[in-house]
Amino acid sequence: MANKGNKKRRQFSLEEKMKVVEAVDSGKRKGDVAKEFGITPSTLSTFLKDRAKFEEKVREASVGPQRKRMRNALYDDIDKAVFAWFREIHAKNILVTGSVIRKKALNLANMLGYDNFQASVGWLNRFRDRHGIALKAVCREDSDRLMNGLGIDKVNEWHAGEIIKLIADYSPDDIFNADETGVFFQLLPQHTLAAKGDHCRGGKKAKQRLTALFCCNASGTEKMRPLIVGRSANPRCLKNVHSLPCDYRANRWAWMTQDLFNEWLMQVDARMKRAERRILLLIDNCSAHNMLPRLERIQVGYLPSNCTAVLQPLNLGIIHTMKVLYRSHLLKQILLKCHSSEDQEKVDMRQAIDMIAAAWWSVKQSTVVRCWQKAGIIPMELTDSGPEAAASEPEIATEELWHSVAIATCVPNEINFQDFVTADDDLIISQDLMDTEVIQGTEAGENTDEAGSEDEGEASSPQQPKITITEAISSVQKLRQFLSTCAGVPDAVFGQLNGIDEYLMRKVTQTLVDSKLTDFLQTK
Repeated sequence: MANKGNKKRRQFSLEEKMKVVEAVDSGKRKGDVAKEFGITPSTLSTFLKDRAKFEEKVREASVGPQRKRMRNALYDDIDKAVFAWFREIHAKNILVTGSVIRKKALNLANMLGYDNFQASVGWLNRFRDRHGIALKAVCREDSDRLMNGLGIDKVNEWHAGEIIKLIADYSPDDIFNADETGVFFQLLPQHTLAAKGDHCRGGKKAKQRLTALFCCNASGTEKMRPLIVGRSANPRCLKNVHSLPCDYRANRWAWMTQDLFNEWLMQVDARMKRAERRILLLIDNCSAHNMLPRLERIQVGYLPSNCTAVLQPLNLGIIHTMKVLYRSHLLKQILLKCHSSEDQEKVDMRQAIDMIAAAWWSVKQSTVVRCWQKAGIIPMELTDSGPEAAASEPEIATEELWHSVAIATCVPNEINFQDFVTADDDLIISQDLMDTEVIQGTEAGENTDEAGSEDEGEASSPQQPKITITEAISSVQKLRQFLSTCAGVPDAVFGQLNGIDEYLMRKVTQTLVDSKLTDFLQTK
């Protein structure tokens, strides 16, 4: 007779535990879920009680999905520092052996003040198990091929092989590309030469820059809400602001970081889950993209290294068009102030965010489709783009606008509008970690993305007065009166104005109803 006391205890990986939790979330009865996964009701209750821990590990990507135990390392700060370094190296497709990791661990341990730490083979094996690292995944031949680059042959190979497999199960509506760009949002035309080629690694100019993440699909039918990264967590210009045409985050350098990118990814993944969609997301392998969280509805495909200039649709004209539209709007504001009695004030971050978002939404579908076709990802026959779509965004009026502003602001003759548009193309959008920064990040814990103070860099920006809803409705009425005196106003403009008016009236009506109801209940 078998001895029941010798029955081996079953252990579950993080991935298995999350599947159990998700099955309960889907609406299934707990008893049915326990039977399906072959676990006792008490084990199921333990999984549900610890779900917050599981989700945190998934978000941080700090534990491999097959890991069955989540015990922390004996030298937890060394472990975190080595893993942060490994993520940076992994993003560059550099070959990493066990001996290299052990040497780096000893070096970081000395920097942390540990003299008795031994980076043994046993420690290395436990480190690999904790983080789900397979060191044999990248061979030297593959690493050399990726790092050296093969130019046009490499691009052709990707077009003929990997990309065909990636897009096979997706329609153009469900194939997306995401990328970041830097913006000197206060740049004036006369300062173009000083900004050209500046990487902005810090200093005063860091206060004048933003990083913007954009994402769109191959059919041009869907552009996602932009993510803007600034330097100040609570800028004065955003005080009392509760709605923006984008998402806003901050850190001390106004760069994209792994945490910010992963947060954005998780939000997109949740949105796709609610919509019951599955999408393919193409990204480059910059340091902010190198360690992704567990995703359910997004398949991530990496573009070949050193080839994004010819393979990434956003880099082939979409982001450039956005900057053309943004700088054009900026020129209009400058020209308006030059011909008025108003003082020349710098654009504040709130105005810049509004203009960047407006420029992004104004990029035409034909422009998006053309750039995807130029990347060779979407064949011409898959779209309805005709010959007329090949025309670029209107530039004649913009060149005339530039000429007027250049004269008014004394811009040097050798500077043209394209120089103004591309002045911040070389801005750094993410940063590789040095050993000292790895250690600082380990010691700082969750504060590695600490942003600047509330008023940093904004001493000259006046606080905007709070506008009441009554004043807003009055402004719409004045705008309607003004448009009635103009000839040839498009119907679409009146339609947009009606939409604003309806929204404001709904809001004020609901406020009045709520207040009356509160007064009624208080008299009872």
